[in-house]
Amino acid sequence: MAILVKQERIDLRVAKEDKALLDRAATSQNLSLSSYIMSICLKQAQIDLVKQESIKLSNHDWRILMQELDNPSKPNSALKKLFK
Repeated sequence: MAILVKQERIDLRVAKEDKALLDRAATSQNLSLSSYIMSICLKQAQIDLVKQESIKLSNHDWRILMQELDNPSKPNSALKKLFK
């Protein structure tokens, strides 16, 4: 089993009320405050990156894309020139 060595540190300054809320939430999940914050932040980071790196198409644009992939257009002279 590989052992994960944590070498980086992140420091946060928070309001007293915010820390109390985070402590309560961490305790409710039987996690340390650090583990709770990391688990929530990592999940949110993955969600944010998926949103950022995804392309959403309308149904109309999806049909056009699928049609072009199934029946690609012949390369025109501008495209041929571009690839030379």
